[in-house]
Amino acid sequence: MRLSEQDASFLYTETASAPMQTAGILVIDGELNYEQVYEFYANRIHLVPRLRQRLVFVPMNLGHPKWVEDPDFDFKNHMVHLALPPDSTMEEGLAALAKVNEGVMDRNIPLWKFFVVTGIKDRTLVLQQMHHAMVDGASTVQMATVLFDYAADAPPVAPPPDHPAPPPLPTPVELMQEAIQENIQTALSLTSRFTNDSQSQAHRSRSFETMARFVTQPCITAPWNAAAIGPRRHLTWSEHSFTEFREIRRAFGGTINDVALAVVTEGAARYLEAKGERTIDQHFRVMCPVNVRTENETGDLGNRVSAIFPMTSAEPLGAVERLQEIAAETDRIKQNQEAQAMTFMQESSVPIPALAMAPLLLVGTPFDPTRFAADFPLPVPPSGGFRPANLGVNFVLTNVPGVQVPQYVCGKEILAPLGLMMMGGNMGLAIAVGSYNQKMFFNFTVDPRLMPDLDRFTTLVTDAFDELLQLAKQHHAASIAA
Repeated sequence: MRLSEQDASFLYTETASAPMQTAGILVIDGELNYEQVYEFYANRIHLVPRLRQRLVFVPMNLGHPKWVEDPDFDFKNHMVHLALPPDSTMEEGLAALAKVNEGVMDRNIPLWKFFVVTGIKDRTLVLQQMHHAMVDGASTVQMATVLFDYAADAPPVAPPPDHPAPPPLPTPVELMQEAIQENIQTALSLTSRFTNDSQSQAHRSRSFETMARFVTQPCITAPWNAAAIGPRRHLTWSEHSFTEFREIRRAFGGTINDVALAVVTEGAARYLEAKGERTIDQHFRVMCPVNVRTENETGDLGNRVSAIFPMTSAEPLGAVERLQEIAAETDRIKQNQEAQAMTFMQESSVPIPALAMAPLLLVGTPFDPTRFAADFPLPVPPSGGFRPANLGVNFVLTNVPGVQVPQYVCGKEILAPLGLMMMGGNMGLAIAVGSYNQKMFFNFTVDPRLMPDLDRFTTLVTDAFDELLQLAKQHHAASIAA
């Protein structure tokens, strides 16, 4: 199966400083040994056929790479044991996983790898690393529904059915012939991308308006946007009850995503104030990915994602005022159907020929042109110094709903699914918000060169959430008294 333009884009935009793999960390209750976890996954990978597939690349990149079943698939290539010293801490385990996730994945084998961390008292960690060309956030949750158990004493998984050995990899000539035929068909069908009905014209106009705001309304250049990112990563996380989010919504309205976006942006504004940054008349622009799968596409792997770009004040506002501002902004975006407009723009624009992307496939090879920048990143400008206008976004915040019941690995409960986010360009901060088993998890990933005090940022976001929750409780109590 040929990669879609969106899937392939994660190969072409990858650099040594910005590897494009999604990374989920399972925090498991109890100490499992590596062999147990190895057998658990080995008995289940047939449930996700894509895990046995690798990419093959067309000579001269005449077409995007395609998925084929790997005739040389070896499960051992995809399971790694990280044995920490006995009684290591969770922080040490997370730091070890952040370190191993910094490298670019090997494109000559299926694009996934799992790391099992042992040595943490009463806990086992598993890093599930999968390239973004293979999955997005929604499809990783879908995979979790089939890979993991829903009871500690769940029966064994049925063995895979017998099927013939996969054929050998296609030859370069076969790949070229197929790509040329597809390119001809694509060229003949290009006119179908251009429609002039009223709805298409409205979507086109809205997408242009959205992109124009990047230039006409530059966002603040925050400290974590002050330079191009390097390869290092630091991760922290916080946990909240889903019930608390519902209480905030009942008191002040908005959606779960509005609440998450409000507390993060309010925490970010307070962080800038504490750093002495000038925030008057400045604003944040946040990229929020949006799952655009249709009902018929539920369960499909790959990427079906659009995005919205809410804007909010970079000055501290107070938790309630921030939520009100965010809710008004996201409501405006929904009314204007900006997510649909961005999807339309992606699907109707003329595709960039795969051939033009060929030089970008050198990433991860001995000829990687981005390796020098990763090994020798430019210095970070001092705080208060000159920073150019930011024509991009300040950070990514993605909200991925998960299953709301406990799941199990080897009979042990998964306590938390954490996210180690991808970053690129000058975005040295990214946040993944995920729900699981009636809890919400905030996962903060940074380049420590650009934000060396992530713990401070995490505390300020948590403070904003606690403030909002306390005011919601007071609002509820006042309404009962009235």
